[in-house]
Amino acid sequence: MTTAIIIVAVVVVAAIAAFLLLRGRTAGGRGLRSRFGPEYDRVVARHGGDTKAAELELDDRVKRHGHLEQRPLTEEARARYAARWASAQELFVESPERSLAEADTLLADLSRERGFPAGDDFDERTDALSVHHAAHVQGYRRMHSAGSGHANTEEMREALMDARGLFEALLADGGSQREHGNGHLVKGHGA
Repeated sequence: MTTAIIIVAVVVVAAIAAFLLLRGRTAGGRGLRSRFGPEYDRVVARHGGDTKAAELELDDRVKRHGHLEQRPLTEEARARYAARWASAQELFVESPERSLAEADTLLADLSRERGFPAGDDFDERTDALSVHHAAHVQGYRRMHSAGSGHANTEEMREALMDARGLFEALLADGGSQREHGNGHLVKGHGA
């Protein structure tokens, strides 16, 4: 009789543990989907539909970049970047390729000044940006890709306009705010 009670207790505890583990995974997936928005779907697609692999990658991004504090810009820096963006847009009429290259360089400079990873690694930079500005990072990727010469003029124009969302988000004085994938700003940092 005692053995039967122990077996029943072990089965009940195992069932509760399995339920809690499954519930935690589902909630984590919903949290990552909410946080990353379209970026979540892009990473799942890149992993061939494997949501577990995609969620591991996104969770790793949060661990690596979630602690980043976006440094505020001075008014002078804000004005300088706004002027550079206006120049890049004006350059589009004369040379769409140079316009996108200038906007790409500008976003790299601006993100670095705001506290995101420095260096030439575009993927590392966009991974970090996706943690804090998920709603806009796809526009940056699209512009970067269009600037490689495989896009027609209209595609380059649309890509530049898409990247403007990230530019505006980085230019804004977000202080201690972080943007969820749905475009809403929330206070605080971290997971």
